[in-house]
Amino acid sequence: MKTWFKGGNVYINGTQGSLKNWAAGGDKFSMAINAYFNYFVFYKKEKINWDNTIDFNFSYLQSSSIGSRKNDDRLDFLSKYGYNFNGKFYLTGLINIRSQLFDGYSFTETEQLFSSTFLSPAYLLVSAGVDYKPSVRFSLFVSPITTRLIIVANKKLAGQGLYGVPVGKNSINEIGAFSTINWLQPISKNVFYKGRMDLFSNYRSNPQHVDLFLTNYFSFKISKSFSASYNLDLIYDDGVRLFGKEATSPGLQLKSLIGLGFQMRLN
Repeated sequence: MKTWFKGGNVYINGTQGSLKNWAAGGDKFSMAINAYFNYFVFYKKEKINWDNTIDFNFSYLQSSSIGSRKNDDRLDFLSKYGYNFNGKFYLTGLINIRSQLFDGYSFTETEQLFSSTFLSPAYLLVSAGVDYKPSVRFSLFVSPITTRLIIVANKKLAGQGLYGVPVGKNSINEIGAFSTINWLQPISKNVFYKGRMDLFSNYRSNPQHVDLFLTNYFSFKISKSFSASYNLDLIYDDGVRLFGKEATSPGLQLKSLIGLGFQMRLN
């Protein structure tokens, strides 16, 4: 019986992107060269289930605001280890790390402002709960007790009190409830979907305001090594209060990318 399931993709695309309220920085409209890498390693044997996924997205953008060029990226690692106790249900421990490697900027009409960098912000989440996993392609994890550490390691950014971390501090720890849905799904012979939705409620501050992280990736195979893609990310974080008329309110962050280019499947 097969115990390891592995796979992934590498995409190198020319893309057209649009952003709205993107806290990590970026222009509203841009043209870019985009590289996207995702890989998963799943282990399943008897009552043990261990899932590992990594996603890395890197873009070299041409900004329309002031004619500048910049990098944009996201690094995300998720690992779940579970023990089957009832059919498709597992007692599970989870760890997730999400950050970026390079500097990010937000734009005005005349300048670009430094807004993010490696470990600024970074989100480290550790959780224990129950995972419903009917197949290797779908899982629903729910936890009533989760700790989330928000890190702003950069001194300049820490001095601005960004991403919900108090001014002058480099991190803040939150305790709350957490849920994540992960889905890998071939839609047809030439269309593939990869999606994930995270929900987090902070018990210590406004638990009714649930933080959202939602990413959707569609791949449309044109030929053996040529494809089109569409990526849509949505983020709502009540602690990120950079929006509104006074730049002091939370807001729904949106990133949309349409791409066309090279694809390579990994085994």
